[in-house]
Amino acid sequence: MKGWKLFALGALFGLEGIKLLSSKDAKKVYTHCTAGVLRVKDSIMDQVTTLQENCTDIYEDAKAINEERAAKEDENKIGE
Repeated sequence: MKGWKLFALGALFGLEGIKLLSSKDAKKVYTHCTAGVLRVKDSIMDQVTTLQENCTDIYEDAKAINEERAAKEDENKIGE
């Protein structure tokens, strides 16, 4: 008999939980949380874009330095 009562009580709490989670207030909370997550995502994507741009600039500057060095080495070889 004890198992049957626990089962019934669990089913009752489960049904009430579903009602609570699908209420208008709960949906409003879910909506605000989702909006916050989307704002964070946008902020992170902006930071990632800035980082990618900086990495591209660094890469291009490094290539230019290596090209200058290679040109100087070529000049030194020709001068020898």
